[in-house]
Amino acid sequence: MSGTLADSIRATLGDFSPAERKVARVLLAGYPSPVFETVAVIADRAAVSTPTVLRFAARLGYRGFPDLQAAVRGELDARKASPVALYEAAGLGQPEDRDSGAGVLERVGTVLAPALTRTLTEIPPHDFERAVELLADPKRRITLAGGRFTHLLAQYLGLHLMQLREDVRFLPDRPVERTAALAHLTRRDVVVFDYRRYEEDRAAIAQLADEAGGKVVVFTDPWLSPAAAHADVVLPAQVGTIAPYDSLVPTVAVIEAVITGVIEALGPAGHDQLSRNEDTARRIGLL
Repeated sequence: MSGTLADSIRATLGDFSPAERKVARVLLAGYPSPVFETVAVIADRAAVSTPTVLRFAARLGYRGFPDLQAAVRGELDARKASPVALYEAAGLGQPEDRDSGAGVLERVGTVLAPALTRTLTEIPPHDFERAVELLADPKRRITLAGGRFTHLLAQYLGLHLMQLREDVRFLPDRPVERTAALAHLTRRDVVVFDYRRYEEDRAAIAQLADEAGGKVVVFTDPWLSPAAAHADVVLPAQVGTIAPYDSLVPTVAVIEAVITGVIEALGPAGHDQLSRNEDTARRIGLL
């Protein structure tokens, strides 16, 4: 079974009976924690019978509910994989295994090409369209938050958006400034980038925005950042590569697709903003 359990549930939600959909919603709310409740507790929370919960697991292709829980435990192990663990699992760093430049390029292409295709085909069109709608809405302020590596992705998206619309900002790095910005969130968008190993403050940022009535868009990996529990839109991307670091190439493709969608959604207003920015940059000698 490809992807995560949450992916499988979302992809097949329309195939479930009304009672089974209640089970699905219970498991997706706060995923993955609800998966590890007993069948009886899940049935009670979903207001269905215990056989319904068991049928739900069977419909997803599992032999029983313990089999489903074991699959999610495997997901959690993958979520916590560090660069060192990935390095050791791949058996990298052995001089006798060193490949030629052409060999490395071929191996990387073999991994990244299908990851890119899979990422773009597995994002639900409705979620993609909703993300574009939120980011193109001129009534909203866009606040972008990235992590150790993913601040680069936040900046890549933000710098494009700044050329096309107003009211785009990056969450400040300095603690006092960051605290002030988060304390005054309103009904605004917060775009969060969070990939394994997840950073605790990303989930807190998403929760603060959600509590303030904002709309949260989360870019993440197939295992889903804890921030996804507070998101209106989740855009997952594959991260597999031959290196000990997760690949951000599929995520860059998602960002560029989102930017294209925003350009189309803004229409002439986006063109006018881009023209004003270019004229200003030319007048101050930046172009």
